[in-house]
Amino acid sequence: MKTLSETLTRALRRYLLGRGSRLVFERADTVELPPIRETGLYIHIPFCKATCPYCPYNKVEYDRRLIEPYVEALLVEVERYYARLGAIDISSVYIGGGTPTLLSHELPAILGRVRDRFNVKGDICIETNPSDVGEETVARLLDCGVRLVSVGVQSFDDRYLDLIGRNYHASSVHPALELLLSAGFDSVNLDLMFALPGQTVAEVLSDLHRAIDSGADQVTLYPLFTFPYTAAGKYLNLRRVKMPSIVARRRMYRAIHRYCLDNGFERVSVWGFNRGDAPRYSSVTRDDYIGLGAGAGSHVPGAFYFNTFSVEEYIRTCLHDRLPVAFSMDVTGPLSRYYWLYWRLYDSYIPKAQLSERFRQDGRRVRRLLALARLLGLCEEEDERFCLTESGAFWLHLLQNYFALDYIDRVWSVAMAEPWPNEIRI
Repeated sequence: MKTLSETLTRALRRYLLGRGSRLVFERADTVELPPIRETGLYIHIPFCKATCPYCPYNKVEYDRRLIEPYVEALLVEVERYYARLGAIDISSVYIGGGTPTLLSHELPAILGRVRDRFNVKGDICIETNPSDVGEETVARLLDCGVRLVSVGVQSFDDRYLDLIGRNYHASSVHPALELLLSAGFDSVNLDLMFALPGQTVAEVLSDLHRAIDSGADQVTLYPLFTFPYTAAGKYLNLRRVKMPSIVARRRMYRAIHRYCLDNGFERVSVWGFNRGDAPRYSSVTRDDYIGLGAGAGSHVPGAFYFNTFSVEEYIRTCLHDRLPVAFSMDVTGPLSRYYWLYWRLYDSYIPKAQLSERFRQDGRRVRRLLALARLLGLCEEEDERFCLTESGAFWLHLLQNYFALDYIDRVWSVAMAEPWPNEIRI
């Protein structure tokens, strides 16, 4: 499948970007920031007390000795951006990891510095998991101004929690959810995994029923992703445990989609389903954002760049009077437009007005692609937008699994091995 995916990727890239397209991250000792009036902010907390083998994100084992210098480095990084950009507007703050709530005591200082230097206009969102939810932690989050919370439940079945290396039992999930849902957050999202080895459609729907029955405002369901560099990838290779076939995953997604819509939820992304008027929780769909922390990515007009993934190098660099940016890639012209389009597809709809504005130059290619998608039953045209069908949402998920995640794997594999890589081709 990898050879086929690479062939299709090259063909699609050539069609959209032309023969001369070159997607390469290169070492960047600094980055030239364009004028920015408003952007999102991502804060990465890489510490975990239990390392889930399937998780691909930049993370390290929790070490109390690293917490104080890491927080100091974050505060310095805020100052670096303030010195360059001034008191810009922040459209939203997203705190991810790792396990961000491990630093609940330090969050007031971090968010306080952000508010001191910038104008935070939007929601503050954070990730957590059932084993890290307690009354004191919840109170601190509310005091810090956190309004949207996502809890990574993954499954209500102890067999699958054990399989994916979660450090809690299903019996602890409901007390954690009840505490979060009664605390007064604007929205509580619940993450579930599906397509786990040996899992059936009935078991997926059983988990989904419990998630909806808990009262969660949003449920996000995603399949088991595997990356060669992660313990999950090694586990699957060594134990010869394979993911369900595409046919099985197709059956699961169709059942998930139908169940959510039948129970009063609306699809708000390829993976996410929202109930009622609760604010949508999303970790990824922000057009522009600046990332703080080890391994955090940033997308600003014209460029995409990453901080060094090494926690030690991140701390050292921040405290030695420079931004910890390790490598960057120009994202201009057609690439910037298709980057935008990819995330609108992830949202599962494309506003027509924005599409016309973005694709004044190469709109013919996009119109051809959308015409083909409509012909294949992958999207529908509405008055003001194009909307993915259930089938289209699934096949986009598969596209992401085989193509986009392959890009991520290439970047992560090098960046986790080399703090300051010279070049990463994708």
